[in-house]
Amino acid sequence: MAELRPSGAPGPTGPPAPGPTAPPAFTSLFPPVCTHLLCKGLGGPDPLDYVSMYRNMGSPSANIPEHWHYISFGLSDLYGDNRVHEFTGTDGPSGFGFELTFRLKRETGESAPPTWPAELMQGLARYVFQSENTFCSGDHVSWHSPLDNSESRIQHMLLTEDPQMQPVQTPFGVVTFLQIVGVCTEELHSAQQWNGQGILELLRMVPVAGGPWLITDMRRGETIFEIDPHLQQERVDKGIETDGSNLSGVSAKCAWDDLSRPPEDDEDSRSICIGTQPRRLSGKDTEQIRETLRRRLEINSKPVLPPINPQINPQRQNGLTHDRAPSRKDSLESDSSTTIIPHELIRTRQLESVHLKFNQESGALIPLCLRGRLLRGQHFTYKSITGDMAITFVSTGVEGAFATEEHPYAAHGPWLQILLTEEFVEKMLEDLEDLTSPEEFKLPKEYRWPEKKLKVSILPDVVFDSPLH
Repeated sequence: MAELRPSGAPGPTGPPAPGPTAPPAFTSLFPPVCTHLLCKGLGGPDPLDYVSMYRNMGSPSANIPEHWHYISFGLSDLYGDNRVHEFTGTDGPSGFGFELTFRLKRETGESAPPTWPAELMQGLARYVFQSENTFCSGDHVSWHSPLDNSESRIQHMLLTEDPQMQPVQTPFGVVTFLQIVGVCTEELHSAQQWNGQGILELLRMVPVAGGPWLITDMRRGETIFEIDPHLQQERVDKGIETDGSNLSGVSAKCAWDDLSRPPEDDEDSRSICIGTQPRRLSGKDTEQIRETLRRRLEINSKPVLPPINPQINPQRQNGLTHDRAPSRKDSLESDSSTTIIPHELIRTRQLESVHLKFNQESGALIPLCLRGRLLRGQHFTYKSITGDMAITFVSTGVEGAFATEEHPYAAHGPWLQILLTEEFVEKMLEDLEDLTSPEEFKLPKEYRWPEKKLKVSILPDVVFDSPLH
């Protein structure tokens, strides 16, 4: 099944097929440089059909070392027959509109590519298929474990455009290629506090940390800030001071309760109490939340949340935007969920008192949300990965929000918006200072602002993993 060739060797057009015939979408699409192929049968437990592995000789004169190049197949539409992805035309995105790539430094004497990157890709693809959240350049992934299950410091990921793989037009739509870049914890935190693209640029400047093609070296034992201490102060700190954070939202373990009404009164409540079925976000609300999460606001531009009833863009411009075709399931409910309440029948409610719940990792981002986003007149969204709910913090300058200074807590179905004034943000930052050193406190941890009728709890992960949460 596998064809073992070094990069540039002659051979038949396109990668070997996972079955009797090659997927039509990629026939004649790639040069014959395949060195190894992992096949994943259609309908099996893995979301990707297969992952191609290539040996790239690099360019020593350009500080590009020899490495293994991995490319996924299956996030885009390979067949055009509606088995996995609904075919919506050649001008829009193919499937989810992208495939993943990864570049791993080749170790001396290594004759075959390690297979663990393929499993890593399968894990990321599984998240995309299950959540229908897509990735874009500059995104980060908190993994909290060495990517290869070793003792490596490379435990998280950033995503960027692959330096060689340009967007392509296939018979079933447009496909872009997003490269996974392994990073250390300190680099991930800097990306969160500043922006992913800025850290990626610093990695390109340091050959041993990635170089021009951002090649991951699992043996790298130092962060870019240890290699060049000036980068933290001269680039990252100044960037944070000038730009703030462009992280507008995260998928997280979070929840919220309406403390204004008794728990048993779920006629028009948030309804996350034990024994009740949470309301589902409507497709239109979901599209707005997704737009909030994915929007990359320009510096100094006026922050605007999308309108409450946005028109869903049927296509992604050149396959690069993040609107999803209306024919794909746009709501976040599972197939077994109850009937969605029509969007027009869910009224926006003003709440008197709310209780916000986060796990430790999500809670550690609250100071970033407040200092890097709200104090700059912007917004930040937590989208739950364990339930169908979302929390958006907004400042007074954000247009399109349904929370106001008069009614700072407002809900549209299971989507909560909280408007915080600059004065209150400063107060919260003082009170939440210990969140920046989460290892110093024990869970659960609770913060209260009685005069604002707001409570925030930092809870163990197990609370969010329970189906009765």
